[in-house]
Amino acid sequence: MNLTENTSSTDKPIQWRSGLQPLMPAKAGNKPDGYDIYPFHNVGEGKILSGYNSLVRWMTGHKFVALDGYAGVFWDDVQGYLQHEFDLLGVTVTWIKMSDYLKPVEQVQQMVAPYLSSPGSVWGTKASLILSDFYDLPGAFNKSKDTDITVIIGTMAAQAAYGAGIVYFDLPKNELQLRMRTGAVNNLGANAATSPAEMYKRFYFVDWVVFNQYKKQLLNDIDIVADAQWNDTVNWMYGNDLKTALHHLSNNVFRVRPWFEPGAWGGHWMKERIAGLNQDEVNYAWSFELIVPENGLVFESDGNLLEVSFDLLMFAERYAVLGDFAEKFGDEFPIRFDFLDTWRGGNLSIQCHPSVPYIQQNFGEHITQDETYYILDCEADAGVYLGFQDDIDPATFRKELEDSQQYNREVNITNYVQLHKANKHDLFLIPNGTVHSAGAGNLVLEISATPYIFTFKMYDWLRLDLNGQPRAINIEHAFNNLNFERKGDRVQAELLSKPSVTEQGNNWQLVHLPTHADHFYDVHRLEFDTSIDVETNGSCHVLMLVEGTSVIVKTKGNEAITFQYAETFVIPAAAKTYTLTNAGLGRAKVIKAFLKPINN
Repeated sequence: MNLTENTSSTDKPIQWRSGLQPLMPAKAGNKPDGYDIYPFHNVGEGKILSGYNSLVRWMTGHKFVALDGYAGVFWDDVQGYLQHEFDLLGVTVTWIKMSDYLKPVEQVQQMVAPYLSSPGSVWGTKASLILSDFYDLPGAFNKSKDTDITVIIGTMAAQAAYGAGIVYFDLPKNELQLRMRTGAVNNLGANAATSPAEMYKRFYFVDWVVFNQYKKQLLNDIDIVADAQWNDTVNWMYGNDLKTALHHLSNNVFRVRPWFEPGAWGGHWMKERIAGLNQDEVNYAWSFELIVPENGLVFESDGNLLEVSFDLLMFAERYAVLGDFAEKFGDEFPIRFDFLDTWRGGNLSIQCHPSVPYIQQNFGEHITQDETYYILDCEADAGVYLGFQDDIDPATFRKELEDSQQYNREVNITNYVQLHKANKHDLFLIPNGTVHSAGAGNLVLEISATPYIFTFKMYDWLRLDLNGQPRAINIEHAFNNLNFERKGDRVQAELLSKPSVTEQGNNWQLVHLPTHADHFYDVHRLEFDTSIDVETNGSCHVLMLVEGTSVIVKTKGNEAITFQYAETFVIPAAAKTYTLTNAGLGRAKVIKAFLKPINN
């Protein structure tokens, strides 16, 4: 077996991940002067170990071991590397594979079908299944008397191995998707890859739901957490050390690892300004700055890096992170930051997002995709499409959209939708049901509620995606949600935030950028020459330096971290107070998104 390749059933090597972005390195490198695409949090010396040989040394102290983990782990490769190390030590092993106990493919397909709608549909409904529903287990497995060690390997291993030492292999969701797009991994209980779109839908609405529930259930029993994103090595740490690290973050400050994706409308702002991005990529449309269902947290010790999913922080420390809002949002971190890059790119589709009842009834989400667009940077002629013209006729608009889709006919969209000039630091308000699009020439900081895939496209400028295929148009869903009262002068009055200075001192001022009444979060801009003290007031704060070069953040826990321009970072509610210090020339401006008081 070639352990550096994932292999198909015919043992023919296949490409094991797609895209042009390199893997996060297993070892920390030098920090860049500006934006860092691999941010990490130091956990002290001796906390993260590297290599399968060190993991085997731990395993040999346990006669019975369960190797459990997330979707997308290359279990055959893990077993091969471990067996090699066992052989070097002369240790005999009995292997039990959890994949042998998955239910038949046809039975799994019938079980998940109600949550996936029809093939070709973009969305499904969040599953009410649990991970054990996918398995036929004969009961608990016991250690073998014929070998030195018994290892149960694969997802659900910990549930089938009472009394075993538990190693959990986590995998970042961006890497899972890169593996998925090549067909190197399948959905849970499937025996073949389908289209990337269908596989992603199944992951989002079924697989991730059951894997996340199971991970939460298992968290306190894990002896070791291992990072499975590299195909030839592993970094790992003890579960208790991980929980200590998560607790520390939940009371101080943290930044998740961002990741970047090209798109049909993508631009070149990030490509030209963020070091470490692959310059051979056609463009970059998105940066997942803080889309927490898909981001990870990276820890560092002795130069070794280890990434775990963000939801582990929420499972362990949601009350510290969310403060007064922990009961309302549970394990779901509610605020999202991401970049939409149309700088020398194209317009986003003309779109809207679902109402709260609609997203709950149709897709199983708890909150909806209420958004804002903060203009971090823009070209001279950039604009934002937002709200309807005063004379909008819904039937005429729909007919033209449907004709465009059927006959590939251009629509003069400004006959129906307003186009507003974009300027740096403008905030455009996009509560659910609002027609909108970011025009070409922008670097948009999208500040939003966390749901992120429920975009109902009505018109996409007749373009194809990066694979040469038409992009999905969802006119029916859109017209079930569009608010046609957001038109004419009401757009200026209600959807363009009007900043005002609410507090100020000798070298600072607090600017309020009011959000819409439908938004459960609000936005401030902290502007200061030297430093400013801030209280969390029972809410987490999500922040970004939007003007200046760098700021130093210091919490009551004596954590002092420097963040660069355009980097997103989070202050948990439990930090209570923190100080921002301007580390550059000129006035620093920091955007702060936070949760509105519950009685609002």
